[in-house]
Parts: sequence; structure tokens; C-alpha cells
Amino acid sequence: MVFTLGASLPILHANRLPTPVVSAAATTTNPSSNSSTSHLFEATFIRRAAEIADKSAGFTAPHPNYGCIITTSSGDVAGEGFLYGQGTESAELQAVQAAGERCRGATAFLNLESSDSPSDNTAVAALVQKFSVQGTDAAGIERVVVGMRHPLQHLRGNAVKALRSQGVLVDVLGEELKSRAVEEARKACLLVNAPLICKASSRVPFSVLKYAMTLDGKIAASSGHAAWISSVSSRQRVFQLRGRSDAVIVGGNTVRQDVELSCYLLVLLHCFPPTMSFELDPRLTARHGGGHIPLRVVMSRTLNLPEQANVWDTKGMSTMVVTQRGTKRSFQKLLASKGVEVVEFDNLNPRDVMEYFHDRGFLSILWECGGTLAASAIAGGVIHEVYAFVAPKIIGGKNAPSPVGELGMVEMSQALELIDVEYEKKIRFSSQLENLTPQPPPPNNTVQYIHIFMIGKDMLVSGFLQPILDVAPVIPSCDETFAIDPTVTPYEPSIIFFYKTWDPYGAFSNFSRHPIHLTDENGNGCTWLTVEHYYQAHKFVGIDDPVARDCVEKIKSARSPEEAARIGRLMQRQHPKMIRSDWRTAKLDTMYRALKCKFSSYPHLKSMLLSTAGSVLVEASPHDLFWGGGRDGEGLNYLGRLLMQLRAEFLGQSTHRTVAPQSSIDEKD
Repeated sequence: MVFTLGASLPILHANRLPTPVVSAAATTTNPSSNSSTSHLFEATFIRRAAEIADKSAGFTAPHPNYGCIITTSSGDVAGEGFLYGQGTESAELQAVQAAGERCRGATAFLNLESSDSPSDNTAVAALVQKFSVQGTDAAGIERVVVGMRHPLQHLRGNAVKALRSQGVLVDVLGEELKSRAVEEARKACLLVNAPLICKASSRVPFSVLKYAMTLDGKIAASSGHAAWISSVSSRQRVFQLRGRSDAVIVGGNTVRQDVELSCYLLVLLHCFPPTMSFELDPRLTARHGGGHIPLRVVMSRTLNLPEQANVWDTKGMSTMVVTQRGTKRSFQKLLASKGVEVVEFDNLNPRDVMEYFHDRGFLSILWECGGTLAASAIAGGVIHEVYAFVAPKIIGGKNAPSPVGELGMVEMSQALELIDVEYEKKIRFSSQLENLTPQPPPPNNTVQYIHIFMIGKDMLVSGFLQPILDVAPVIPSCDETFAIDPTVTPYEPSIIFFYKTWDPYGAFSNFSRHPIHLTDENGNGCTWLTVEHYYQAHKFVGIDDPVARDCVEKIKSARSPEEAARIGRLMQRQHPKMIRSDWRTAKLDTMYRALKCKFSSYPHLKSMLLSTAGSVLVEASPHDLFWGGGRDGEGLNYLGRLLMQLRAEFLGQSTHRTVAPQSSIDEKD
């Protein structure tokens, strides 16, 4: 299929963004030569920035997707980078480091406005960095092109304003730059951060409903057998969807069909990057040191579920059950004893579950459920996109289930219509390929997008039930935006919540990228990328066992705090005897030591902490009842307590540290 730029071009997911075919002249022409060529030049590199921003999919999640490309005045790429995960080096800094002195007079292309806040301005600092030329400081990057402003209110417009204040020319697509090419580039930017936009606009995660059906609209035979409707190639495509999701939701029927569930959940492991190795067994244990693992979620109102099921094995993958409050308490206790997290709702419904997942920090959810739950999710307005794999098979059966259950519609005029629909099917490679997709020659300076999809015999139909909101219309173009300033002391005592690194007080998170330098047990100095790295490793420090020592080294070298936490938690679940015997009492001192080093090492962080004097600090984790405040305030909030204790020490009010109570509540690993 060949598409040319235009209003009718379907919106594409970042993982299937088409590769632009641009003439060499178009990419090397000085962008200031004429408006038409300039916009094509900018659109091409903004699309490329959106493409590389998606490279972390399957490795880390959740986090905003950043990509940065730096080009010289002649149009050559000097450097590029992408955000690997929370608490990792910014895309802008990576690109500047790769470009080096070639940054002088260069242009930086960003798919998303840089994250610039009082706690972290490394991205902007990299873009305004000066270079020494014959002993004199010379300007570096002269121009920055931004695909879209940041959708989060406390970050929106900050970086654009900061860059302009440093004399950098900043253009924002859709504001200073407008053209057909620019519009298509903006679509790519919207898509690659659709989950972040969804969080900012609707306070629910971005949800995708996926199903495979036969030509006659069945997702299983009348007996319930469904393995496999779709082809191997289609299932490979599904693995990509799972790899970029924070959680995968199924219904109770899936668990009750446990034999097929083993096959279904086994393929979840294929969503991980090919560089990772797995040892598979019937319990679905994944033994590895990295890669994003989506949470398995079973949604069941009655908890009419088997006591023995592979999904209850949580040594390698975490499982959550969401249910109606008070349902089968004894069964809930059984699940909890197996390590399954149970979350109750007063009225179990998809909307409330999604709002809870939003509070938990999830950005992307994949629904792989049956028709009844799918209908409930659609009716609740929480499904944003649909992926339907249509297999060239007919199975029939009056009672064979369909992908979506009863929605209460009685007329065809009530049908829900997908927007920005895309169709994909297998295209045979042959010498007559051009005859399969006849198109007139494109006009000069037109970018062509060539789609060749290999999904076996199936066809994939995808589209949106809800549009991705364009934040541009509500953003002033002249820096008339307002941000939350975390350094301003509240007028009255208040509660300050923090959780994810992209929150207004994200620097209080253990995942924030603020390396700390502390001595180890042998008195040797060691640098840890984040507080989380230090904390997770010290669960096993001092254990005289090669497995424990190897785990410490893996945590120390982990590229992101998410990976460090995953390694430590997996080790703790699989080898509980490797945990320090004094860990229950030592962990608070360990955390306090790391926090004190972090806030003492960075004056701006210390100032931010001191500015909260008079306020209660609460880690807004709804599921960690030890370190966080819990869902309804029932958590012990020890991370918040330690930060307040550290604040008091800095203010000279106290030197006494918080002592852990004798409580049965423990941290979430």
C-alpha cells in the first residue's frame, strides 16, 4: 500500500510508522532555502524522532517517549538519542554527547517538548551547552524544532520558554510551522505519546482492545476452544502490543479454561526483546535480568475461579485479581498466600478499574478478554483503540462467542464507528509488486510511505473508538503557559503527593536520575545511578554466596531503576533465603542513608525538600502499604516519613530517625 501525505492519511502507531522515502536533495537542502523544502526537512526529522522515541518499547515502561535528532546545517545527522526509561539519561543529552562539537550551529528535532522542571533540567542544559573554540565559548545548538508541547500541565511550555530565554530559536509544529507535511509529522508525535496525552486529558490509561476472529465473527468454537484462530505472524504482532503494555487484562472465563490459559499466557513471554533469554516451564517462570514484564490482571466479579492455575504462579510474573468488595474472602486469602495481589472495588466496573490503574501510574493497558467484558469496557468508555485480527476461517455455531457482547443497540445507526481505520494484509513479493499498489507518480517534494505487512493469511483491521486529543489548541503559542512551581512554600500546611518521576515532585521518587556516591561494606567508594539501585542491591549485600554477589553486580549495572527493581524483586521472590537476615530492621536505615546522600549531593533538591516545610509528604502508591500511603490512606507511608525526617534534620529540628514498627505490613518488594 502506498500513501501520500494528505488529510486522508490514516494515523499510524509508532511501531508501524512508515519509513519516509525522501530524495537526497530534499534532506540535504539548507532548511532556510524555501518554506516548502524547509517544512519537508523538518517533518522528516520530527517523524524520525518519533520513531526512535519508541525504541524502548518492550524494555521499560511506563514513561513518556522522547526522541532527539541533531542535524548539521547541511542536513547530516550528527547525533540522536531516546529515553530508555524512568531515571535514565535524557534523549537530548545522549544526542548532544553523540554529536559533540558538531552541535555548533546545529538544529535539534524533538518529538516531545523536553521535560524541564526545578528538579531536572538536564535536557535543556544539554541543548544550550556551549563549546570551547580556541579558548572561547561558542554557541552550540542554534535551533530546536519541537513536535508537540508537553501535555502535562506542570511541564507544558517550560522548556520552550527556557530555550528561548537562552537565545535558542524554537519552532513548534502547528504553531510557528504549518503545512501538510508538518501536520503528518505532528500525528506521529501524538501517536507515540498517546498514552501520556490520555493520562493528561482523561485520567485513565490508554486502552487497546485486541481480539482475533473468524470470517463469520467468532472468537472460539461453541465448545470454547480458541487456539489458534490467528496465524503465527499475527500472534507475533500481538507480542509487540503486549510488550508495550503496562498490564494485560483477561476475564474469569479465561482462567477457568486453564488448559488454554497455559498456552495463552506462555506467549506473553514472547513480547520481550529478542536479546533476552528465558527458561520456560508450566509455571511460566521467567529467569532473566531485564525487559519489561506486563502485569497480568484477572477481572472477576464472583471469583468463581480454580484454586490451582498457572496464572497464580507469581515467582516470575506478577498477577493481580480485581473483584467486588467482600467476595469470597477465604479465596482471596488463598490468592494472597500465593503472592497474587487482590484489589477490591465497591462496584467492580472497567471505569473504576482504569481510574485505579491511572493512580497507580499505568499508561497503557491491553484488553484480551471475552465478549462480555469487552462490551462492558466499551460501554464504560475506556477503550481507545481496537485491533481485530480476521482469519480466513469459518467455524459457525449458534452459541459460538463473538468478540463483543451485548451493547443494547437495536438499530444499525447506533453502531460505533472506528476512526482513522487501517487495513493490513500480506503482500507477496514479486517482480510485479508495483502492480499490486498502482499509484500515480508523486509530485515534487512529496514524501511517500510504503507499507508492506506480513501477517500470514490474516487481515488486521485497526482503528480508534476515541480520537487522541490534540493538546495544541489549548496551548498558547507565545509562552503564556503556567506551571506548578514545586519550590514555592505552601501558604498553609498541606499534603504533597509524589509518585512517578514525571509528577511535579517527581524528584522525591527513588527512580529519579540523581546518582549517589556511597562507600560499600569494604570502605570502597561506589556510584549508584539512583536510590532504587542502592536500595535493591543492599538486600543482598554481605551475603556470602556467588548468586547473591552476582545479583548485586547486576543491579549495580542495570541501565534503569525499573530494571534494578525488577532484578531485586525477582531475586527476593525466587531466592528468599538470599535476603539479609536483618533486612526487616535494616531497610529503613538503608533507605535513609541513600536519601540523605541524594538530597545532600544536589542543592536544588535540598531546596525543594526544604520548601515543603509545614506540609505532609506522601508517596501516592496505592498498592505499597509500607513505603506508600495506600489506596485510601491506610498505608504506613515510610518513604514520605523518611523524607520529612530528613527535612527536619536539614532544618536543625531533629536528628532522630524513624523506627520501623512491629507491623505485619511489608513493602511491595
